[in-house]
Amino acid sequence: MEYKKIADSQIKMTQLMLPSHANFSGKIHGGYVLSLMDQVAFACASKHSGHYCVTASVNKVDFLNPIQVGELITLKASVNYTGRTSMLVGLRVESENIQTGEIKHCNSSYFTMVAKDEQGNNIEVPGLILTTKDQVRRFARSIVRQEDTRNRSGSFNAKDFRLEKYLELVQAQNVKVELPS
Repeated sequence: MEYKKIADSQIKMTQLMLPSHANFSGKIHGGYVLSLMDQVAFACASKHSGHYCVTASVNKVDFLNPIQVGELITLKASVNYTGRTSMLVGLRVESENIQTGEIKHCNSSYFTMVAKDEQGNNIEVPGLILTTKDQVRRFARSIVRQEDTRNRSGSFNAKDFRLEKYLELVQAQNVKVELPS
């Protein structure tokens, strides 16, 4: 089995935000930022695996601070976890006001990327060499996040869902439940 250090595949990209990237309110469009994040995740995962990679899923993305036209955004990507054929790439987006030097954390997310061979089949990826406490923490957090997702998904699949277990929870929200008798 081959192993690589995290630093060997980290990617950092900086880009100037132009008026053509803005939405109707004059802020940089979230979809444009997501597209850049996907590109950086692809580059990071492909660099680690040595193969073409596809995005399998994107974990929650919170837009913490708006990005203004004329600011620089820096996207940082790092492989946090490796499975057999997949990698969890952590992303951080920061904006920088060129005039004031102020840096804002705009969003973070996790992209699950899968390595593919020339025929489009999943292919094994190198493992990680963890060299810092922070890298071990991120790897362990990735394992727990995957387990939590599996557990949460399992209890809400259509076959196993129990209405009586969640009806009270739902009715306590801003919703009106009108089920047929």
